[in-house]
Amino acid sequence: MQAVLVTDQDRPYDLLMQTGRPAKQPPCPFGKRLREAREARGLSQAQVAEQLSITQKAYSVWERRNVALRPEQIEQLARILSVSVEALFGKVLAQKTGPTGRVRRAFDDINRLSRHQQQKIADVVETLIAGQQNGRRNGH
Repeated sequence: MQAVLVTDQDRPYDLLMQTGRPAKQPPCPFGKRLREAREARGLSQAQVAEQLSITQKAYSVWERRNVALRPEQIEQLARILSVSVEALFGKVLAQKTGPTGRVRRAFDDINRLSRHQQQKIADVVETLIAGQQNGRRNGH
């Protein structure tokens, strides 16, 4: 009698096998985003590591623990995984709104004042704005 290899043709044997030891602790948030981005591209740790010119073992640490990466490594990772650097760090970039520079610092300082003091400042600012708008209407 001859031995017959039985496999699921749609899912090869090696893809069904779990590799490595299970993690003792959950991955850090950066590592989780890194793994999700890698899996979304259908890449293995070894494939990403090869493109980074590091070992698979070194790369696997990046997905599990907080690590210090050089800026060029972060940029290279983003390119390999076809994601933005911001996405790797979990930042959603919003359009900047509101004042900038000196005015922003003033608003930040005002936010630290008591509600009563904030109301006094708001009254002064509203009076100045109303005066400015009236001046424009009168052709000044």
